[in-house]
Amino acid sequence: MARKYTSAEKRHRQSEKRRMRNKSAKSAVRTSVKKFTALAHKKEVSEAESALRDMIKKIDTASGKGIIKKNTAARKKSQMQRLFNSLKAAQ
Repeated sequence: MARKYTSAEKRHRQSEKRRMRNKSAKSAVRTSVKKFTALAHKKEVSEAESALRDMIKKIDTASGKGIIKKNTAARKKSQMQRLFNSLKAAQ
């Protein structure tokens, strides 16, 4: 006889999948921020520019899916863009 699943067990399985997906996206955002800041502090402008574009794309994706809040995404992008602008100005 097949085992009957309750709706709570199904909900738990679903939430676990979502949690892992969200965790992965947040981790990708954090990694891209670290990569960009490391390049910016080394004053490597061209690599930092491509890393900035990649980071903004990951932040926008996570924000659009509701993984991070809209204001948090805007704040992170603004801070990193300011860092990049100061890097270009110092050049």
